[in-house]
Amino acid sequence: MVKKVLIANRGEIALRVLRACKELGISTVAVHSTADNAAMHVRLADESVCIGPPPARDSYLNIPQIVAACEISGADAVHPGYGFLSENARFADILDAHNVTFIGPTADHIRIMGDKIEAKRTAKRLGIPVVPGSPGAVTDDGEALKIANGIGFPVLVKASAGGGGRGMKVAHSASELSNALATARSEAGAAFGDDAVYLEKYLEKPRHIEVQVFGDGAGNAIHLGERDCSLQRRHQKVWEEANSPALDDAQRAKIGGICADAMSELRYRGAGTIEFLYENGEFYFIEMNTRLQVEHPVTEAITGLDLVHEQIRVASGQGLSAKQSEIQFAGHAIECRINAEDPKTFFAPSPGQITHYHMPGGLGVRVDSGVYQGYTIPPFYDSLIGKLIVHGRNRTECMMRLRRALDEIVVDGVKTTLPLFRDLVDNPDIGTGDYDIHWLEKYLAAKATN
Repeated sequence: MVKKVLIANRGEIALRVLRACKELGISTVAVHSTADNAAMHVRLADESVCIGPPPARDSYLNIPQIVAACEISGADAVHPGYGFLSENARFADILDAHNVTFIGPTADHIRIMGDKIEAKRTAKRLGIPVVPGSPGAVTDDGEALKIANGIGFPVLVKASAGGGGRGMKVAHSASELSNALATARSEAGAAFGDDAVYLEKYLEKPRHIEVQVFGDGAGNAIHLGERDCSLQRRHQKVWEEANSPALDDAQRAKIGGICADAMSELRYRGAGTIEFLYENGEFYFIEMNTRLQVEHPVTEAITGLDLVHEQIRVASGQGLSAKQSEIQFAGHAIECRINAEDPKTFFAPSPGQITHYHMPGGLGVRVDSGVYQGYTIPPFYDSLIGKLIVHGRNRTECMMRLRRALDEIVVDGVKTTLPLFRDLVDNPDIGTGDYDIHWLEKYLAAKATN
């Protein structure tokens, strides 16, 4: 087992990793920017190292500073959390060169799955169902039109190196394709330094379903069921569930088995999430995230498995703690991402000091948050205050528990997305689980016009 873990992140995920390390008897090192001097994970870590000023490029994305912090503190491993450097293959390579364990996949697997075109090719080779589309990047508008006519309009133009909806455009007809290609290339080049784009069939009303996988790097792999992440705004997840209201046990076992077999063949190491669009009973691979997901707690709730413990165990060469036959799915779990944003002003960020703060408790209620009363949310990073996770014996009980928990929460001093969740929990479509990836944006647009 590794002895000292440097946590190369901030906020709730840094605190989440710190807690797991403490439970395993592992020493912790918190790195932080000057804006995060008073952060909770900094206060609770065994050691802390300031790595730069507030801008992420000068601190949390500053690889030399993080490596120096490893050398100063004697950390023998780094947990990257999510975001920042969590899917940076160069960072993984540099740590390896310095004999520091990267708690994550190999750099090669990060590279493969970080390139959406190569990821799709790999998924197809491994037997994972993919969305019909171009075999690689399209550089010629004539070639793109031929491919689009072959798979049928509407088509989606996507950045090869993209994420978060950037470099993504829909063309509903041949007349719209050229402009969609040009716009997507421009956005991709500006956002990622790579203007390569490819085409996929655009699905009209899909759900976003992802499968949690774990591999030991030696050919053993398991799946931990799926999460439904269809409630999204601007391609950002807002509400996640496990299991999906749209799947039955047979579908769950089938797609989970396909994903686990693929990771076994790939000899994948650590945690990963294989993401799909799901429509009319069919799954279509869209990407794989080679890291821990923000929404991992709902999987922990229904399996009883600590995913961060599992990451550390695998990175230490101790293998997986459970076989597939030992994984049992119990009940239903929902996560709400509580952000410091104002729903009444088109979700504008609302940094500032939290003047009153009270989180709910009771059976089946969990809150992952790095803030506290008196804490000032800085304007330099994402606006996530915390995550409310509830678990019940079934979805009905889970929804009732979520409603009760939302009624107990108090966060004053900043605007939050809590009013949105209090509305959603009473919406009939959400109550029945009848929603797709476009549902929330349509709902918010209708609210804005009323």
